[in-house]
Amino acid sequence: MTPRPPRFASWLLTRVLADEWADFVIGDMEEEFARRARISPASARAWFWRASIRCLFAPPSLGRHTEQLPSSAPAGDPAVRTLLSDLAYSLRVLRRAPSFSLAVIAVLALGIGANTAIFSIVNTVLLRPLPYTEPERLVRIYHTPPAATFPGLKTFPVSPANFYDWKREATRFENMSIYRMRPFTMSDGGRADSVMGGAVGDGFFDIVGMPPALGRTLRADEDVPGRDRVVVLSDGFWRTRFAADRDVVGKTVTLSDEAYTIVGVMPLRFSLKAWGIGGVELWVPLAYSDKTRAVRDNHNAQVVARLKRGVDIAAANAELSAVSKRLETAYPQENAGWGAVVIPLQEVLVGDARTPLLILLAAVGLVLLIACANVGNLLFARALGRRKELAIRAALGAGRGRVFQQILVETLLLACAGGAAGLLLARVTLQAGASILAANQVPRADEIAIDGSVLLFALALSLLTGMLAGAVPAFRAGRADLNESLKEGGRGDAALVAVRTRRLLIVCEVALSVVLLMGAGLMMRTLNALHSVDAGYDPTSVLTMTTQLPARRYSTPSQISAYYRTALDKVRALPGVESAGAIDDLPAQGGSIQPVVLEGHAELLPRDQPTVEVRKITPGYLKTMRIPLLRGRDVADNDIDAMLVSRSAAKLLWGDRDPIGTRVTLPLESKTQQHTIVGIVGDIKQGELSAGTEPSVYQFTQENSWSGMNFAIRTAVPPLSIAASAVAALRSIDAEQPIEQVRTMQAVLDETLTSQRFSALLLGVFAAVALVLASVGIFSVLSYIVRGRSREIGIRTALGASAADVVRLVIAEGMMPAVAGIIAGAIGVLASAKLLQKVVYGVSGSDPLTLAAVSITLALVALAASLVPAYRACRVDPLTVLRAE
Repeated sequence: MTPRPPRFASWLLTRVLADEWADFVIGDMEEEFARRARISPASARAWFWRASIRCLFAPPSLGRHTEQLPSSAPAGDPAVRTLLSDLAYSLRVLRRAPSFSLAVIAVLALGIGANTAIFSIVNTVLLRPLPYTEPERLVRIYHTPPAATFPGLKTFPVSPANFYDWKREATRFENMSIYRMRPFTMSDGGRADSVMGGAVGDGFFDIVGMPPALGRTLRADEDVPGRDRVVVLSDGFWRTRFAADRDVVGKTVTLSDEAYTIVGVMPLRFSLKAWGIGGVELWVPLAYSDKTRAVRDNHNAQVVARLKRGVDIAAANAELSAVSKRLETAYPQENAGWGAVVIPLQEVLVGDARTPLLILLAAVGLVLLIACANVGNLLFARALGRRKELAIRAALGAGRGRVFQQILVETLLLACAGGAAGLLLARVTLQAGASILAANQVPRADEIAIDGSVLLFALALSLLTGMLAGAVPAFRAGRADLNESLKEGGRGDAALVAVRTRRLLIVCEVALSVVLLMGAGLMMRTLNALHSVDAGYDPTSVLTMTTQLPARRYSTPSQISAYYRTALDKVRALPGVESAGAIDDLPAQGGSIQPVVLEGHAELLPRDQPTVEVRKITPGYLKTMRIPLLRGRDVADNDIDAMLVSRSAAKLLWGDRDPIGTRVTLPLESKTQQHTIVGIVGDIKQGELSAGTEPSVYQFTQENSWSGMNFAIRTAVPPLSIAASAVAALRSIDAEQPIEQVRTMQAVLDETLTSQRFSALLLGVFAAVALVLASVGIFSVLSYIVRGRSREIGIRTALGASAADVVRLVIAEGMMPAVAGIIAGAIGVLASAKLLQKVVYGVSGSDPLTLAAVSITLALVALAASLVPAYRACRVDPLTVLRAE
């Protein structure tokens, strides 16, 4: 005879359930009850279910028992006590299911970490103010060129004379300054290096508004020739070259064979990278002569200004436009068609990075939504596994809101843990990827870090993620039917609703994955198209290197020409070298755009003169780059002043006439020096590979005054294998001549693809994560369905269904939501095609081939994820299942 349990059994059961004192699933509740009541497990099971059924019909009685129990909850606000109780209970529940907890935290950490990392970049580049005093008043000023002369160009560098007129006449600016880049050479123990400097006009440091760390900045009286041999060092240059010597002020440094006195050192946070100018290591006075200050037709300087307080961009633009109109009237020959535009410094810095960053932020947001759907599936499965427990809690008096709160608290706890792990993951990722961000020319890459804004974003994202992932499972758990949930097996409407809900989550996952995979696929096809584009020249097997001749040692055109002639002869004599030449700006690096005046048309205003890309070359360059010679001949060493024109330039300047033998003038260089056309060459891409070809001319003259040139060396062996020999050959002419940027032409081209490669890399990573999460989601849903339909599968098998029939049944269950998701994703891709078109090249934003490949990939992934549950289903033993029934 089974002993009757003590009368306090109902009280004990109520304490275990209603007071939330234990955190066990159904089986564990029975074991705990048996232990405390000191009865056998079988008796505990009988009394457990008898008491549970009584709960359904007499909740008030149990409620009275509950009121008499001593409470372990803290005193105070009941809502606070309830929340703390839910938190404690959730911790115990999650601790007893470590595998589930770790799986959810890992998925959330991945989604939240990726979003936090990308938001850190977006926050620094797009949102965070620049590190200067009142940065919202800092602006850049540009010329706006004549549209007919410079089609497609919105901004242009500034001419010195126009700048000084702007500075005198404009009243809405607190200060205005001009600057240029100026390369120097610096010798140290027989080794010569190039040092990039910034030559800045009066007021530059006042506009920036950042005091020096040591000494002083440049004074106004030093911005004149003869008094300009002073220099302000950057923090990095001071530390590497002077070992952070705090007594460096007053010492001298030799730059390009001239002595400069060090007057100050700027702090670490002062960097011209924020102005769109990287790599500046020191600053010297610009010191324009009176003759240079009067130049209006040579646009080669940059202007920065600080607005007066209360002045907006529109007012500043209106004033400068009025000044430009007066200058156009006063100087029509130089200023006809030239205007001015004021742009905030922050906007200039961001430039073209805004669209790719926003696309990446949207992409990583999709990853988070997929993670939420995946976590929702996991939580749904767990909530359904606890439906009897939750039903009993409801029977003991817990309303739907109470059950909803408990499930949501558990989810938010998991989300916060996932957010903390994601924040750590984001920090590690940003630290490890700092060099990648810098190499991919992300603006302000050195400032990207986890700050207060990012922490708040991560916290808000964690809470939002928890609500998104837990709302549906919590809502469904709160609506569970008590009688249905207490039935053995739980097969009813609730189970069907659960399956439908989880299928819907899978549809969402797959649809979002389609969009991400499409973006990654389009970026990969863009990279492939750019690598395959015909640039008009052959970059393979070409070694490049840069020289900058010091003006003090190479002060005349004859000295400069003699150096390059000798250097090329020595390089061409090296074993493995097929040909060699030099050019001022390599293809893909941009260069000078100038108007061209045909012989007999000197009366044209600059705005009526066509413009072309102007390159300075030496003999041998055309052969080295394998630019085809279409007509005429190449430039030769005995030419005095010869020029080659590209096919499109010949068409632009002469139409159908033969240009060979005619003469042209480059008025920005000299209004009198004429260049004879000796040949027509093929068009090449002088800028980015995604841009079109531009009309170009190639000039060679014995009166070479271009001290900076790039060597191009075609080799019959791997280019880098002769790099050391080529550098030694150049230094045998001048041991103190710096040789910089020794690399292949292919590497130069690859630098132009950094933005596309960076976007493709991140989108590829996000797409891979989405693919994994989608496959895991499909697998988990199918596993749940197979477990829930094991009785049906067993009956089908008993009635003669073959293993193949069962496999087809399960695979169909998995493929239906996957196919629906693919269709929904395809619709999303078509809706976002215009946005994607802005960042792709050589392919449509809704390319059907890429979309088909993505759809097939996801279908195969869904099929693979269905195989394991299908295999398990076909191994269901009908006798075991029916015996359990």
